[in-house]
Amino acid sequence: MSAVVLDVKGLSVAFGGVQAVDGLTFQVREGEVLSVIGPNGAGKTSAFNCITGFYKPQSGQVAFKGDDITGGRPANIAAKGIARTFQNLRLFGELTVLDNVRAGTHVRLRQNAFDAILRTPRYRRSEQLATDESNKWLDFVGIKSDRTAQVRNLPYGEQRRVEIARALAREPQMLLLDEPAAGLNHNEKEELLALLRRISELGIAVVLIEHDMGLVMEVSDRIVVLSYGKEIADGTPAEIRANPSDWVTQFMEGLPDGPVHFHYPAVPLAGDLLEASLEPGDA
Repeated sequence: MSAVVLDVKGLSVAFGGVQAVDGLTFQVREGEVLSVIGPNGAGKTSAFNCITGFYKPQSGQVAFKGDDITGGRPANIAAKGIARTFQNLRLFGELTVLDNVRAGTHVRLRQNAFDAILRTPRYRRSEQLATDESNKWLDFVGIKSDRTAQVRNLPYGEQRRVEIARALAREPQMLLLDEPAAGLNHNEKEELLALLRRISELGIAVVLIEHDMGLVMEVSDRIVVLSYGKEIADGTPAEIRANPSDWVTQFMEGLPDGPVHFHYPAVPLAGDLLEASLEPGDA
């Protein structure tokens, strides 16, 4: 059995009277694809934010490869080998496709301000390494467009893949993806499915929040189901499909073999408003 890379125990975070995450416990293993599903406002993105240091949990522990990273600074957590994307695109629209991915390599570059000012040999080597690595990951995610063009001019689906390439350029051991299939058409979802499998084959653990249940059931090794901040199920796709929970049963019944997008029922308005105000575009 592969080694555990992420170990979350009893994670809880609340905002005012709303318990966004309530005692969440799960593990992620090397090369595993784990999907986190649940209705809007279930605490999925809040859990991601606790893991990556954007939120400080009130209780619980997050350990990455045996190191306690609970409440750490996002930059320090990223440097340990965790990369993520967001529900809304966070690309630099004015920069080129290549430069957007080069930005993801900065944690591995060995240069300083002195090198940059004087254009030292070390600076030139670092810049060439950043370019080579960025092109490698753009090839990996299947970007064939002009890499010198502004990234904002790419189709939406390709921008999604550029964002994943930038995260991979950090050479993470674990990749967190927040709704990577949102806004994609059927063919783009098929390409995403293949890409997620290739990432997993590299030994990189993948944790994704996703609403497309067809994609979730196809690509996941395990699924964690959240509702009102609590974990209500954790198992393989087959185990989740057979789970007697009312929420799980409602969304698993009649699930076809091919990809399908489900629209989740509304949760209490206060939860929606809180998550939207705290995380613009990432609720």
